Amino acid sequence: MSTHAMDRPDPDAGLVARAQQGDMAAFEMLVIKYQRRVERLIARMLRDVDLVADVAQDTFLRAYRALPNFRGESAFYTWLYRIAVNNARRSMARQQRDPTRTLTSLESGDPEAETFHADEGLTDGVTPESLLAGKELAQAVSDAVDGLAEDFRQALLLREVDGLSYDEIAEVLQCPPGTVRSRIYRAREAVAARLRPLLDTPAGRRW
Repeated sequence: MSTHAMDRPDPDAGLVARAQQGDMAAFEMLVIKYQRRVERLIARMLRDVDLVADVAQDTFLRAYRALPNFRGESAFYTWLYRIAVNNARRSMARQQRDPTRTLTSLESGDPEAETFHADEGLTDGVTPESLLAGKELAQAVSDAVDGLAEDFRQALLLREVDGLSYDEIAEVLQCPPGTVRSRIYRAREAVAARLRPLLDTPAGRRW
């Protein structure tokens, strides 16, 4: 257990304790609180919107069954995210064993799925040309992230989209914090390298 990960109290500790005592309403509150975040995490991994709801439901079922063994050695949502990641990986493995399964790309999937948006915040002086350029840049960022190795992409998105700390990401991905930092650094460098030609950014600078 990372000492840094538990420096602050777990805001879910009360609900978790009640759920462990058999309070279904408390567990339902945890499901409501994290359902969308878990679904988005799974969607980024599977790229098949038809499977996301089922894998998310199975994630919460596994969490409920394992809840008696949760000892609070990490934050509840870190523990839950680790279950979701492992569950999504199992689903990915099943897909690879069954290539005839229909896969649906995120590009034609959930419009609410979180991604990197380079055009956020364009409110002043927006023209059709600048809006198009912003959308093209956003797509370029998304494509660059999609092109990362899976381990790098997971670490980067958990940091940049979900806002987890390095120690929390280490808990989710079950690797040392130093490995997390290295993966995120290399992921950012790879994305920056893809974007430099579009942004006309000098070498040596990310953006």
